Amino acid sequence: MKLSRGWIATIIIIGVLIIDQAVKIWVKTHMFLGQEFVIADWFRIYFIENNGMAFGMELGSKLFLSLFRIVAVGLLIYYICRIRRRTDIKMGYIVCCALITAGAAGNIIDSVFYGVIFNDPYPPEVAMMFPPEGGYAPVFYGRVVDMLYFPLFSFYWPDWVPFVGGEYFLFFQPIFNIADAAITVGILVLIIFYSKYLSMPGKESADSLPEENK
Repeated sequence: MKLSRGWIATIIIIGVLIIDQAVKIWVKTHMFLGQEFVIADWFRIYFIENNGMAFGMELGSKLFLSLFRIVAVGLLIYYICRIRRRTDIKMGYIVCCALITAGAAGNIIDSVFYGVIFNDPYPPEVAMMFPPEGGYAPVFYGRVVDMLYFPLFSFYWPDWVPFVGGEYFLFFQPIFNIADAAITVGILVLIIFYSKYLSMPGKESADSLPEENK
């Protein structure tokens, strides 16, 4: 049986959420804050937390960020429901929207619930899920868990380079999670291959779609 485009988007969102949360919960309950596992010279598992948006950026208040994410995910889900039957939109575009939605939802779970369901012990103790004394923060004030670190290469800038001469440069410095990766991949592929759809009118064409694809 051929899956409809709506079901494919649903499976992508749920799959990314399950993988993202499984990794985050394992890191929270098996690593202490700041701990690092070296997998290779260019790949490490490095446990940090942040209050901000993707890749640890800080922007605005914590409550605002949590509410903004919830509204954004709601709009994205509504948008996918509107376009899933349009014959003039390719499946790849819907996949990109599903990846972005899943990534945003994954970080929402951290922000909304992690402060309630985890404690915040001092290293080298690891966090406990559903501690008897309660969590470390109220609802909406949890911290986002990051762990993927790719220090691909580094060098010192030549002394003659203006402003940065002699300074150490490391690529890639941000530490992120699977939800961040899903958002980034979705946005990059969307911009490169499907940007034309962003300016298309909201015309529905479900009537011309074969019944098995609805």
